Amino acid sequence: MSDSTSGSTFGPRPPRVAIITGAANGIGRATALAFASVGYRVIAWDLAQAEGETLVLQITGAGGLAEFERVDVCDRPTIHAAVERVVQAHGRIDVLINNAGILRDGLLVKVAKDGSLAPLPEADFDAVVSVNLKGVFSCTQAVTPHMIARGYGRILNASSVVGLYGNFGQTSYVAAKSGVIGMTKVWARELGRHGITVNAIAPGLIETDMVRQLPPKALAQMVAGIPVGRSGQPEDIARAYLFLADKNAGFINGAVLSVDGGAVVGT
Repeated sequence: MSDSTSGSTFGPRPPRVAIITGAANGIGRATALAFASVGYRVIAWDLAQAEGETLVLQITGAGGLAEFERVDVCDRPTIHAAVERVVQAHGRIDVLINNAGILRDGLLVKVAKDGSLAPLPEADFDAVVSVNLKGVFSCTQAVTPHMIARGYGRILNASSVVGLYGNFGQTSYVAAKSGVIGMTKVWARELGRHGITVNAIAPGLIETDMVRQLPPKALAQMVAGIPVGRSGQPEDIARAYLFLADKNAGFINGAVLSVDGGAVVGT
């Protein structure tokens, strides 16, 4: 089947369907609002049920289309079941945005003032890789067969500028985000012939709740290193996702789009 963003000759076009993981807060929430505002039916996945349901109420209250489901991107059976429900209910998945992610920062080996050593906990490393890397793999693997059947799809993965340049104290996060870039490039090669493009976004300093908790002096120093003179907003990332999701972006495949105001981490 060809790109089914087109509808029936004799009826209205069905809304495009976008699954967004980690949609309840921050960048995911801004992305859900942006996609709903241009007519997508947003399928919001997250573990934060109250925030997810609030998001849906905001979208539907403004006349948009949205649904929330509590989905753990580390739980493969749950993912596959949720994908099947979307397909059964709406007949299509046009876009998958693998946005869900967590942080568990720490030095590989922390050296205390007394000379004692504390290694990065293996459980923290495993948790970050499980969500930020394997979660992307699991969600994409569940959605891709349906996109192949329709001959169309947009898969967008959340990486980070630290996945490109590394960052002090972020072994697990950098490992996962670098891995996302690698998978993006592999899948772009594998899936392009099926009408599916796969791209990644590499956000820089974005003002999410987590960033706002930083000491003001530290945040000001980070912003000072950004050539455009400001930190990013979640909406900056959402607009980048919208651009890559558009059917007219079909020749962009395997790209990693840095959305960072020109900053380079670590310099």
